[in-house]
Amino acid sequence: MTRAWPARPPPSVIFPRALRRGLVETCRAVKLLFSEFNPEYAHYRYPYVVWAVPEAHETPADLYGAGCHPVTPDLRRFTLCRHLRVPLGGWRPDSENRRILRQGEGLALRLIPRDEYPLPPDKLAAWLAFAEARFGPGIMPAERLLGVFRGAVTTHVLSVTDAQAGGREVGAAVMHLEPPRLAHYYYAFYELDHRVRSLGLWMMTAMVRHCAELGFAHAYLGTCYSERALYKAQFTGLEFFNGVRWSTDVAQLKFLVRRDARARHLLQEPEFLAAEGGLVALEAATPFRHAAA
Repeated sequence: MTRAWPARPPPSVIFPRALRRGLVETCRAVKLLFSEFNPEYAHYRYPYVVWAVPEAHETPADLYGAGCHPVTPDLRRFTLCRHLRVPLGGWRPDSENRRILRQGEGLALRLIPRDEYPLPPDKLAAWLAFAEARFGPGIMPAERLLGVFRGAVTTHVLSVTDAQAGGREVGAAVMHLEPPRLAHYYYAFYELDHRVRSLGLWMMTAMVRHCAELGFAHAYLGTCYSERALYKAQFTGLEFFNGVRWSTDVAQLKFLVRRDARARHLLQEPEFLAAEGGLVALEAATPFRHAAA
């Protein structure tokens, strides 16, 4: 049975302008590099990973707005991906968000500038143990973790303390803030055996609420390529970059996560093409251009 998505919006709103207290955010052109990846001759697939390179006149928010995510903590390279964000202009927690927030009685959060956040050996060991348990053995060794906490991608650390545990820090999320355009929730670390069963979900939800209160235009939540990551779709107004535009269609996001990407690439997927108005409409909508040498 073919999945019927909402009709594609007219070209004039493919890249809508998000107005927030005088701020206009648009999807813009950025400089790109194409990094060749494994070809599949049998299926005529010759893939490239798309990297974006910041130019002198750009800030990270320009790259984020174009659907890109940092590749390295120094912010010198970004990659085009299925990035998620929440528009915060007028955002309010819904009933599910409020249910999650109620679970955090006694928890408090504070944004600490990167260079003022202490990372003594015991805390470093705790966050390394978390990374080993959640990301897998050897995925984030000490050198990489320190690079994340001390790199340019981190401007602040969102520290979570628990009054019921004597004010002990029970969680920390590294964030990139560029007021008022964006707040990026980059990596989160927390006690896996904490009394709040879904401490990680509480941290993300509390962060979105806090950044909305501070007047940020968007909260970026990272990528979504697995069922496990679909919990990020709980936020009202969520947008994801689908390769051409920022989309609010959560049903399409779930379809992309669950489809068999080995069968064919996305622009050969009939359901996606039907939802987006066909390949000709996508060609007209894309902001990307490749200039030959």
